[in-house]
Amino acid sequence: MNFCNFRKKIIAVVGHYGSGKTNVAVNLALKLSESGNKVTLIDLDTVNPYFRAADAKEKLSAAGIGTIIPEFANTNVDLPSLPSEINRVFDTVSDKSMPDEYFIFDVGGSDGAVALGMYNKQILASGGCEMIGVINMYRPLTDTPETAADDLREIEEYSRLKVTSLVNNSSIGVETTTDTVLRSLVYANKTAELMGVPLLFTSYIESPNVALSDDETFFKMKNATKQIF
Repeated sequence: MNFCNFRKKIIAVVGHYGSGKTNVAVNLALKLSESGNKVTLIDLDTVNPYFRAADAKEKLSAAGIGTIIPEFANTNVDLPSLPSEINRVFDTVSDKSMPDEYFIFDVGGSDGAVALGMYNKQILASGGCEMIGVINMYRPLTDTPETAADDLREIEEYSRLKVTSLVNNSSIGVETTTDTVLRSLVYANKTAELMGVPLLFTSYIESPNVALSDDETFFKMKNATKQIF
């Protein structure tokens, strides 16, 4: 997969709860790092009960990827606190004397989109961002192209930013097969058409039940986060 299409250094990965958005964000960070890029992943999933990038902190650190994680992530304290270090992102991107670095925001649902919207002015002032919408045909509330597009438009409204591309991450957990993924392609392309943006790729977790290529069409991912089912 060619990552040269990421023209912006800020990448926001958004999507409905349960879409697999966090696993996509973590694997994007790992892939970019493997390609020799400096990467920091920011956990902007503000609802503690959901699986989040904080779950993969050790794996990310081992790969040389920096993390910015809210103080109360993975605790019983449900406070949407946002670390002050996030401001470093915009300072670094705006400072042309600083080495290039990708900053990937893992943004959880509408709550995370609201948090992302708090940084709208800084994001736009530093040159804008790539906002990747992750969709999953097998999740309730986003199981048709129309409902998936509606959900992404709600995220756009809350964040005051536009989705620039989509990732099809349609799966049913450990029961996912090659056919499961292939059946979602029409759905993914139709959603991209409704949103007026390109479909970057279809992602899937490596499994003996899935036999697909790992190229610009399909992105084979590691199982980097906790799974819902």
